[in-house]
Order: sequence, then structure tokens, then C-alpha cells
Amino acid sequence: MPLSRRELLTRFLGAPIATAAVGCGLGMPRLPPAGEFVGASVSLGHRLRGGTLPVFDVDAAQDVDVVIVGGGVAGLSAARRLAEYGLDFVLLELEPEPGGTSASGESSLVAYPWGAHYVPVPLPENVELIDLFDEMGILDGRADDGSPVVAEQFLSRDPQERLFVDGQWHEGLFPWSLADDEGIAQLQAFQSEIDALVDWRDADRRRAFAVPIANCSASPAILRLDQQTMADWLREKKLTSPLLRWYVDYCCRDDYGLTVEQTSAWAGLFYFAARKSSPGADSQPFITWPEGNGRIVSHLRSFCADRIRTQHLVTEIATVKRDGQPAVEVVAIDASGAKETVRCFRTKRVIFAAPPFLAPRLVRGYRETGPGSVSELQFGSWLVANLHLTQRPAENGFPLSWDSVLYGSLSLGYVAATHQKLLDYGPTVLTYYYPLCDDDPRVARQRLLDLSWEQWADVVLTDLEQAHPEIRSLTSRLDIMRWGHAMVRPVPGLFSSSARKDCSRPFGNVHFAHAALSGIALFEEAFHHGNRAATEVLDALAASTETAV
Repeated sequence: MPLSRRELLTRFLGAPIATAAVGCGLGMPRLPPAGEFVGASVSLGHRLRGGTLPVFDVDAAQDVDVVIVGGGVAGLSAARRLAEYGLDFVLLELEPEPGGTSASGESSLVAYPWGAHYVPVPLPENVELIDLFDEMGILDGRADDGSPVVAEQFLSRDPQERLFVDGQWHEGLFPWSLADDEGIAQLQAFQSEIDALVDWRDADRRRAFAVPIANCSASPAILRLDQQTMADWLREKKLTSPLLRWYVDYCCRDDYGLTVEQTSAWAGLFYFAARKSSPGADSQPFITWPEGNGRIVSHLRSFCADRIRTQHLVTEIATVKRDGQPAVEVVAIDASGAKETVRCFRTKRVIFAAPPFLAPRLVRGYRETGPGSVSELQFGSWLVANLHLTQRPAENGFPLSWDSVLYGSLSLGYVAATHQKLLDYGPTVLTYYYPLCDDDPRVARQRLLDLSWEQWADVVLTDLEQAHPEIRSLTSRLDIMRWGHAMVRPVPGLFSSSARKDCSRPFGNVHFAHAALSGIALFEEAFHHGNRAATEVLDALAASTETAV
């Protein structure tokens, strides 16, 4: 049955907001004159659920050294590494543009993100990522300890964050205006717990939490944190302040798309501890651009633009024998033209940089003999909307910042794309984020896809009306991206299990690269796995050449 407007808003924003929004009894309020669902080729991708595989002509196969399946950050990072070594490869991407959840868009005013929109300044141990940023020309040098010195124009400018609470905007993301002495004391106690974890080292001098996750300690003392939720950990530490709980819950939803009751304590503490250089230090500042991580995607793409084949739906990856030698055949539906065609690529190695849950569907034999633990990698759903405003909303309290959050909202608020361009007046683009945190990710995906554009637009605008009553009259266009499999969900048990390691191992001549293999969907993890898989392939090809000689 179709939802009433009250039911719709109650389900996605909560009863208080729904009651306030429809209490006057009016019908559907004004929606923007333009807007649509964009990106995320749902219908094409869902053809993998069933149906007859396409017939292909083996004799017409294109021979290449490597095929990369998936054009997100992991696939593009692998392509960059292979291009540096002069290998012949192709990258097959389902969407019209590569980038995955780091994709971006652009208007006549400004570029804007469709997902990931920043990277914290890496600590000196993350040499590969620092080298990438140096290559991109965003560093002014390196400190004596190897720490990158990021040029000021690439750091998130002030004012950086604000919170709408108690009827007005306040600086920062903790609800200080509501805090009493006990709440402040509990926040300080929480920060002391985090500092202790930052200072902690195992017998091999490894940090409890580090980026990439491959550098984290595997000590049982740390991994036991994965056996409880972040909410359990707070209760265990007697940190019961509602304001602290809200703040930690917001952070879990922001990075993981999970509530504090759903997030592994390991992942929750990683969020706060992994990006602090030392106890008492602030978390690393953010590197960002108007288009978010789309700027990094553009750089990575520059290494392989002529090797990328977009709108290619891979349907099968099979290891075969050709002329007595092992080879891998990759079959794909090419939907880039007016008429679909079937392509076949014959290769020595495959880098599977698509989400791991697709491996049993695509890689022949994987369902039967691959790691069954791939099912432990669950993926959450997100909605991202870009609102094109003809003018800034009137401000009430702290001024418009890069990141604006609504206290008590089920959304994460929005970032202002014009902030980094020093455009503080006039039109702007606001990028709004809403994670669907259902316990069952399949329910979340269905809820995401069931709503029409009109319904989602009303949810977004009603949420923002709490802080900006005039937002509907200012919005000239509202586009929506639905990420049905946006990011891996770091639920309890994932980090202490063997699933991530098992799913990272090569399956025959197929190598795996995706942020999900870390259990946390971060740019740094996708970049790490892309480089790791490319190195595996380069080593394997070198070894096979030496054997042949």
C-alpha cells in the first residue's frame, strides 16, 4: 500500500518531525522544479541475479595481460600501478563514469561529490598515500619525520563544522549548548580512553589502530573489542551521557552507516584513535576539494583513461586452458552503444575490484570452492542528494560551514561544495547524506529503492526545513543518487574473524582488491588494496616469465 506523507516522514525522519511537518493538514508541499535519480545503474547491474548468460565468440576475444573488473578507487589504483610498469590491460566498469562511491558531478557553478568527500592527512607511516598526494601536487613538502605538509588550499577551510541544536547553529559537532558538568566530564573521560589506545603498542610496536588497517595490531587484547558493539563498550566504561552517546552514534553513522548499537567497538574506536598522531593531539585535518574525492579519481584516471571501458557488465570470469596454457576469459555485456554487444577478453590475470559479494556470481568455481566467509561482508545502503540553491538560506547563529549537521536527525546533514572555493555568498550546492541503518541490509536496500524521486525529495527537504524554513523556495534542482551497496558494514565479529583475510587471497589467477576487504569503506583502504593486488599480479607475471625462460 502507498505510504501517506505522515507515514513516509515518520519512517525516514521520525514521528516528531513528521507531526510538525503535516500538522497543518496541507497536501504535498512545493518540490523543486527539476531533479532526477542519477548514476548507479540498478537495472543493468541486477541482470546478474538471473537469466541466460550471453553467448560469446571465443575466437574474437581480445588478448590483454590483465583485466581489471571494477572502476572504483581500488580498480583505478591498481590500474595506475600497472600503467607505471607498462602492462597491457583493460578496466571494465559498469557505470558511465568510473569512481564508485568517490564519483562527483559538476554544474556551471561548482563541482560536487556524490559520495566520499575528504581524506584525512595521512600519518608518516602511510608512505604510499603520501607519495600519491605528492604526485598530485598538493604537498608543500615533508617534515623531518616524514609527515606530509599539505598546502593550505587543500585543507578544509574554516569554519569547518557546525551543529543545529536548540533552534540555532553552534560551532563544532558536539552539542555543547546542551551539556552540563557531568556530560562534559564524560566527554573528557571518553577522550582519555581514546588517548590510551593511541598510546598503546603491542610487542612488535604496532599501534592498536592504524591506516591502512593492515598495519593494525592483531593482539587479542585489541581484537576482543570486536566481540561487542560500540554501545556495549560505552556502557562497560560507564559512559552513559546521552549527549556523548549521540555524538559517538553520529560518528558511527557518518563513517560506517551503522548506529552505535550496530557498530563493532573495534571499528568505533578505530574512528577516533587511528588518525591521531599521539595522545592529546587533534585528529588529522581533512584534505578536500569541491568535488570531494572525485579530484583523486580524476588523477588516478589520467593514468589509464584509454584503457577504461565503461557501461560494461561483466557476466563471467572463467579460468580455461588455451594452447595448453592457463588463461582467464572475462565476458561482459557492452551497453555503451545504441545496441548491446558481448565482449570477451582473454588474459593472464584478473584483478577483481568489484564488491566481493559479486565473486560467487561471476567467478566460475568460486561459489563451490571459494571462501564461504564472503557472505560475512555485508553492505549498507545510502542516499546522497545534491541540492542546487539559487541563494544561501538565512543564517541563525554560527555561519555556514563546510559540514553542517542536524542534532537528532537520522541524516548526516550536508556539506557545502562552494566552501573550498571561497564562495561565501550567492548560489551554492549542498550535498546531503542519509544512511539507511536497518539491521537487515536487504530491508534497507528495498526501502531505498521503493521510494519515488518525489518522496525522497520531500524527505530531504523536510529534514532540512528544521534549520532552513525557506529551503524549498531556494532549491532549483535536487538530484538523488541511490547507493544500494554503498559500503561494507563493520559489525561485531568481522575484524576478529578470518573472513577479510580469506576473501583477499587470490582464487587461481583472480586477485581481489576492494575497500570491503578491510571491513571499513575508506579511501585509504581501497587505495591500499588496489596497490596490493597490482603488486601480486606483477609478481605473478614476473615469476611466470622466469619459469618460461
